[in-house]
Amino acid sequence: PHDFKSFTEGLEFHNDTLYESTGQKGNSYFRKYDVKSGTIYKEVTLDKQYFGEGITVLNGKIFQLSWQENTGFIYNQKTCVLEKTFTYETEGWGLTNDGKQLYLSDGSEKIYIYNPETLKVTDFISVYTQNSKIESINELEWIDGKIWANIYGKDAIAIINPANGSVEGVLNLSELKSKVTNHPDIDVLNGIAYNPKTKTIFVTGKNWDKTFEIVIE
Repeated sequence: PHDFKSFTEGLEFHNDTLYESTGQKGNSYFRKYDVKSGTIYKEVTLDKQYFGEGITVLNGKIFQLSWQENTGFIYNQKTCVLEKTFTYETEGWGLTNDGKQLYLSDGSEKIYIYNPETLKVTDFISVYTQNSKIESINELEWIDGKIWANIYGKDAIAIINPANGSVEGVLNLSELKSKVTNHPDIDVLNGIAYNPKTKTIFVTGKNWDKTFEIVIE
């Protein structure tokens, strides 16, 4: 089950715990879940002027973005206490990490690489297929050396080579929405979380009432 009131912006596993960040001004928060029972360990609400976006966990910190407010938040991973904020020049959409660096999407074809200590851009990736650039890159997840990305408005996930930005594969997940309860607020596929222990991927959508655990064969 997935809370159908959650406008999912970021999803990530860390140490058997599922983290989810949600959007909408006045109703943005992140939660820590027990993935088996769905029990909420912790919920942190953003001030009402912020529209919450992507989330990732690195070096004992939780990093969270906001959409158009150019403000990111850094929390203590264990206590979820806000330690500091940081700024960036683009919009904030998706966020992930490779164990060393942060990767941020802004709704364009670019993925920006940030130093997690200085919080400055060190490089960027432009995402292309053989024929065209891929815009509206949204939620991100680092899986086995590749970046998996939701494409906003598409029922698909792009698998991206971070070395050169090439799209190496596309997952068509259009059938999943038919398995979700339809209601007036239901929105697009968004949310990718990899569980390295089971090697399964959890995916959901904005205001979906289900989360799906999938494997890629």
